[in-house]
Amino acid sequence: MRVLIMAGGEGSRLDLGEKPLVITGDSPMIRRVIDAFSGAGHEPVVVLSPRTPMTRNWCRVQGITVFQARGTGYVEDLVEAVEELEETGPVFTCTSDLPCLTADLIVAIEDAYLSAGTPALSVWVPEEMIPGSAPMGDYREVVEGVPAFPAGINIVTGSGITAPQEETRLLLRSWRLAFHVNTREDLERVRAAVPGQGRPGPS
Repeated sequence: MRVLIMAGGEGSRLDLGEKPLVITGDSPMIRRVIDAFSGAGHEPVVVLSPRTPMTRNWCRVQGITVFQARGTGYVEDLVEAVEELEETGPVFTCTSDLPCLTADLIVAIEDAYLSAGTPALSVWVPEEMIPGSAPMGDYREVVEGVPAFPAGINIVTGSGITAPQEETRLLLRSWRLAFHVNTREDLERVRAAVPGQGRPGPS
């Protein structure tokens, strides 16, 4: 399954340069996301924009495949990448600011998608587990009776990328999916969790 890691945002709230390259543990956040997908048997494509030229250079040095989008918005860049890469089957999409993501979580998400039988699957985290700023602004829904935020990792069907898709909403109670980096406070929380692979909450 193709993986598109979305890495075209400015990271203006973080204000530390290009967000995908911000260091957590001993490596840039995007490296940790790429390694998680690679460990699950996937080879990601990093979707860039004109706002992330240094990330493009880093990917080139690392030998990582990239797609240069126009940078008109997250959804617009995703649609552009899917169409230009001619993806018609299921596609993983993921933000680049999930540095605690692991291969076993990706496998669990893929298994849930294959079992669900819907064109799309979105992953959600209980609101009570979010330690800092909300991962996707104020966008929240009730999933399985629990107030939850989207985790920033999804599976969609490429052939229907321009239209709403029937989706399964998967609620995962994993602190690793709750650790997004949008602000400097978020970054400090992640840095406290990542170096020793400590567990600040239930898995």
